[in-house]
Amino acid sequence: MFVTNHCSGPLAALLLYISAPLPLPAEAPPTGTRQSPPSVAQKTDPAQSPSPTYRLSVNDTVVIRVFQEQELDTTARIGRDGAIAFPLIGSVIIGGRTVPEAANAITQALKEYLVQPQVSLRITDYTKRKFTVLGQVNRPGTFELPDENSLTLLEGIGLAGGYSRIANPSKVVVKRRNAGGEQVFHLDAKQMAKGNTSSAFLLQQGDTVIVEESLF
Repeated sequence: MFVTNHCSGPLAALLLYISAPLPLPAEAPPTGTRQSPPSVAQKTDPAQSPSPTYRLSVNDTVVIRVFQEQELDTTARIGRDGAIAFPLIGSVIIGGRTVPEAANAITQALKEYLVQPQVSLRITDYTKRKFTVLGQVNRPGTFELPDENSLTLLEGIGLAGGYSRIANPSKVVVKRRNAGGEQVFHLDAKQMAKGNTSSAFLLQQGDTVIVEESLF
């Protein structure tokens, strides 16, 4: 609609109001769709997996899968000899090995029967693994190792309440039994605490830690 030059005053204002385009309504979202709420960071728990240094232990329960060979799927508990029974290959020792090492041992044994076997292994249940701290610590006794993660010598001594007043951190003995007999490690925990060693000493199941007395 147009306004002529002959219109003036209130009539012209009314005609201008009528001729002005009306504002369009906001576009509604399509039926059946939902507007996304403001972005919120999702909290998801990462898949738990054992430490790369974790070594399978007696009474750990493992599940083993062979790709495209469902009849070989096996759930087994590691025996006192470190072995499990597995189809085709019989007894295979996986105790004392990391998860990748154990999977590789089964893979190599299966190559005698299968072409390029692909083996996956995961732990479903951990045995209670313990170590003992004796000598000059504030709370000598037996403690549990964490399921998945490793524990250093210094952390183990910390669990035992730390050193007593007359302890000699420079003289710590760790006794460890394995298939070959008993190993004895003479360690300087004082230098470890200062970071003067190339790597941390990791405790294993059955270790006995002895903190010696300081001689005045």
